[in-house]
Amino acid sequence: MTQANTTQQTYDQQLTKLANIVDLETYPIHDLEHPATKALIARCKVQLDDIGCSVIADFVLPEAQERMRQEARKLLPCIFRSEQKHNPYMTKEDKALAEQHPNRYLQHRTAGFINTDIIPKESDMLAMYDNDIMTRFIGECLGIWPIYPWADPLARCPYGVLEDGDYFPWHFDGNEFTVSVSVEQPDEGGTFEYAPNIRSIENENIEGVKRVINGDKTDVYELEWKPGYLQLFKGRYSLHRVQQVKGPRAWITALPTYMTDPDTVNRPEHSKQFYGRALPIHFEREGNRPDNLSD
Repeated sequence: MTQANTTQQTYDQQLTKLANIVDLETYPIHDLEHPATKALIARCKVQLDDIGCSVIADFVLPEAQERMRQEARKLLPCIFRSEQKHNPYMTKEDKALAEQHPNRYLQHRTAGFINTDIIPKESDMLAMYDNDIMTRFIGECLGIWPIYPWADPLARCPYGVLEDGDYFPWHFDGNEFTVSVSVEQPDEGGTFEYAPNIRSIENENIEGVKRVINGDKTDVYELEWKPGYLQLFKGRYSLHRVQQVKGPRAWITALPTYMTDPDTVNRPEHSKQFYGRALPIHFEREGNRPDNLSD
């Protein structure tokens, strides 16, 4: 079989898998020249530039969303739950800084992750994530190419879980971009809030971060978030949190994550706080950072 035939066969297989997960009739993301796809990409680009976030409603087919929900529910006994205090940067508190510095602002977090390494290989979520068609579409929306599925074996595509009483305080992501898929929403609470593009590679904007964590919501947005929705988010530059969850239903969100650097992974401290452990790869690649921001 020639390389061209192999490439076409791989594409056909990926398209078949994607068609069972994504509503390709409404969102024909496999055809970048389709007028609907062009319009969708243009909208996502504008929203990401303006407010650091774009949401695509009912992106995942209902039956695929339900399979993801059942998968996550089945894996809940294997969840890594953490209960600790941390600052927005997920770094150690530096007591040499002024007490008002965001580094010294510690909030109590209770949350859990279903780490990527325990998600079944046949998972719909992984089939969508490890899919060149999907990756290319995401890159077009971000206006950045090439991008890569994250190299971090624990954090590349986990399920984030908040149950009754859980709260995920203000923080920045360690990765550049996050693509989220809502899997289950709670009866009450679980609102996603974010301050878009509050910092940049050139400017940490300490004063702006201080205003938000001290309660100023002037530049804070709330996300409309329902099962099957897909979100594109610049979490490295946008301060964000999930409000306390209440009731028997959980806040479950799949978090497929992409990077512009194929080798970067979480710092060991960040990995321990979020995913319960740091692997050799986290120590080996600690110096590989996409920028010089605090986290």
